[in-house]
Amino acid sequence: MRPTLPSFTRSALVAAVLLQPFVTLAAAPAARLAAADKPAPALPPFPTDAECLALPAVRMPLAFQTGETLDYDLDALGAKAGRMTMKVLPLKDGALPIEVTAETNTFFSKVRRVKGSGTSYMNPRTLRPVRYFEDATEDEVHRVADVKFHPRDKRVSLVSTIDGATNQWDMGWANEGLDVAGTIYVLRQLPFKADLKVCFDAYGIRRMWRTWGRVVGKEHISMPVGEFDAWHIEGVAARIDMPNARREIHVWITDDPRRLPLAALGAIDLGTIRATLTGFSRPGDKQTRAEPKGNLKW
Repeated sequence: MRPTLPSFTRSALVAAVLLQPFVTLAAAPAARLAAADKPAPALPPFPTDAECLALPAVRMPLAFQTGETLDYDLDALGAKAGRMTMKVLPLKDGALPIEVTAETNTFFSKVRRVKGSGTSYMNPRTLRPVRYFEDATEDEVHRVADVKFHPRDKRVSLVSTIDGATNQWDMGWANEGLDVAGTIYVLRQLPFKADLKVCFDAYGIRRMWRTWGRVVGKEHISMPVGEFDAWHIEGVAARIDMPNARREIHVWITDDPRRLPLAALGAIDLGTIRATLTGFSRPGDKQTRAEPKGNLKW
């Protein structure tokens, strides 16, 4: 019997995580996922720049195309907390835009009201970002981030505006510099195999985060949008300037030409959230929507 994905009763959502469920995210038993809410007794070593090697070259052709739309439910506090949509937009100024929008529902807005969008402008050949732009409102606070990537210098330039007050600063990365909206699209193109190690730095929440982990292997997943064999990736994300502040991440991506991101589990400041694929559409294909069949089974 495959275990059923548990619900979470002590979870909350922040705007940044609404825009990065895959960072900027095994059929894990409840006890293991609950550990994401607590610091481990002994943290494993934080990867050095030399240990955080560049990712493998992305596979071609791309598993996605202009017009692809992915819809997700966001769950927290043991219930649906909001919706998220990821879209591949037409090329703009030679870059491939990936847009992520998210909004909490009426229920969760009583805890924290969030509405926002983030767009990654990626090199269409390498899928590395050249710019990331985010516009979000959390409760009454309006936040805008305009991030430019400088691969030759391995740094990002951030212009952050919070309720009209603007600050600017630069941050660096080691061998890979990604952003929270585009990261999952890079992962979709990797040549997965069991125990493949992954490590990269990604911009999110006005900071650079080091994310490292491995491909656990393939698992069969039954969900309302269909039956899939999927690669399970597990990892940890930590701020580069605060390496002991860590978040556990789990992601499942289908083992087929579409490489669909099916689900993600991630720890945030107040607990654990999950994003679950509820629908997807691609130009020329019939739209697929979730049918109510109960909990996911892994």
